[in-house]
Amino acid sequence: MQWQNGAVGNAAWTGVLLREILEMAGVKRTAREVLLAGADSGVVDTNKKTASPGPIAFARSLPLEKAIADSTMLAYSMNEEPLTRDHGYPLRAVVGGWFGMAWVKWITHITVVEQPFLGYWQARDYFRWERSLGEPRLVPLAEMEVKAQIARPVQGAHLIAGQPYRIFGAAWSGEAVIRQVQVCTGDGRGWREGRLLETERPFAWRLWEYMWTPEEVGRYILRCRAIDGAGCVQPDLQRSDCESYAANWIVPVEVTVVPEPQTYEEEFVI
Repeated sequence: MQWQNGAVGNAAWTGVLLREILEMAGVKRTAREVLLAGADSGVVDTNKKTASPGPIAFARSLPLEKAIADSTMLAYSMNEEPLTRDHGYPLRAVVGGWFGMAWVKWITHITVVEQPFLGYWQARDYFRWERSLGEPRLVPLAEMEVKAQIARPVQGAHLIAGQPYRIFGAAWSGEAVIRQVQVCTGDGRGWREGRLLETERPFAWRLWEYMWTPEEVGRYILRCRAIDGAGCVQPDLQRSDCESYAANWIVPVEVTVVPEPQTYEEEFVI
């Protein structure tokens, strides 16, 4: 899959709460979900799991309780600048704590519905399996899963024995805040506490760091894991019920500790 181990972004959004628009329009007591449809449309071909029945728009629904929450807005500005076309101009959804497929861009229609929406991008793609009722059933992707990832050092980096090195990265979750980031350096000392940085902000990532001084030369596997306020712990491995979605498994970084400074080619994240 093109996202490999996942992708993440962090930005400041400005807009109007979706709740205010719904209040102006009036919502019946029988309302169940709010459907957001974007201007991007086309035919999904047979290379996908199931081809679409002709041209379709990208559309996703939100449960009414999420649609009227303070964390859901229609944004027209990103990082104090007007939205660009690529980021959803003139109006896009921002759904705090939920995966990006819920953040519909280029919104053209908002429809309040009384039955669960079972459109293509809700029921044929962007879903996972859930086994809470015994037999597995399809559930649309929604809230993000807890995750931390190492930004530096990069895969294949060379560190010098006896010199302190700053391991750092970012951690995030869905509706809950990040409470801990733990780091394992593969030197037999198990999981150790990282230090959370900056001020905690709702629905934003939390940067973290851990200072490590490798004592012996050799190869090491660096790992990190996050724990959120709901007690959820980042899993070691990918879960088959999520296919390649919810890519919150631990992403190891292999580094080599060398005895003295040497000249290497510039290192890149691949």
